Amino acid sequence: MRQIIVVAGPTAVGKTKYAIAIAKAVGGEIVSCDSMQLYKYMNIGSAKPTAEEQREVKHYLVDEIDPREPFSVAKYRALAKQAIEEIFQGGKVPVIKYSEGQSLVFECEHCGKQFSIRLGKSKVKALRKEENLEEEAELFGSAYLHKKLEAIDPKTAARIHPNNTKKLIRALEGAANGNPITDFQQCRQKCKDYDAILIGLTRNRDVLYDRINQRVDIMVREGLFKEVENLLEMGLAEEDISMKGIGYKEIIGYFDGLYTEDEAIDLIKKNSRHLAKRQLTWFRRYEDMTWFDLDEYQNDEDAIRSILLWLKEKYGYTIKVTDPTM
Repeated sequence: MRQIIVVAGPTAVGKTKYAIAIAKAVGGEIVSCDSMQLYKYMNIGSAKPTAEEQREVKHYLVDEIDPREPFSVAKYRALAKQAIEEIFQGGKVPVIKYSEGQSLVFECEHCGKQFSIRLGKSKVKALRKEENLEEEAELFGSAYLHKKLEAIDPKTAARIHPNNTKKLIRALEGAANGNPITDFQQCRQKCKDYDAILIGLTRNRDVLYDRINQRVDIMVREGLFKEVENLLEMGLAEEDISMKGIGYKEIIGYFDGLYTEDEAIDLIKKNSRHLAKRQLTWFRRYEDMTWFDLDEYQNDEDAIRSILLWLKEKYGYTIKVTDPTM
């Protein structure tokens, strides 16, 4: 089965740098699974790879569409599949730079053995608020959840051990969202286009939050406010999907007189930190994700070397680097 490499992690963890290093080492090209980087003219707020970085390794799904044009998941799905196939046809390895929000595309169309359920955030929150599954497990035990699951999805319940609380909660969430795991398991057998190697990048929370704050400061210095102003002058507005991303909606609030400049900047930092927390929670759902804590290494180069050695030893990749230890 054809293999793709997925580099995942929260915002500001360093996905672009690591994806480029991995792609160069394995002879790959990058597919950016970031909904904001798809848009033209939105370079600073989306942390789009620089022209130099794009020259180092070819990137797909960057600067693909005009932010004033309507865009759908179906169109994204078609672009993503086309990009992956084009990379394979060129004899390269697809390296997916994976951010939260693109799981419908990746999981349903391209996952191979890596299949997970994309739950609507509001429905998951509503279920947990309404039924408090974690609290029920604490009060009544995991066997209670297992009986609950048996009543609505007996096939899935038969496969999950009564003591596996995490899986039981996930299955109950899926069933409540109208997506029983049984249905996804059947779909999983059909989605055999690619075999995904999942690489998760993480850092200490304080380090990550400091990186987020620094990145926002850099964006502001590079002209984020002017970028948003230009987009508004092009006719875009708060209601446009392309303007709902973090870094754009807050500055629109500044131009609308809702915030001072400092308040808008602080709000971007706060919302980015919250996003990173949600992303890590989401990525932890992937049981086959291999995590690399980047703070455990002296520098990025050591961490990259460790990841490449892992790819070489576990998956047999030929690493195209001059480091004799590889």
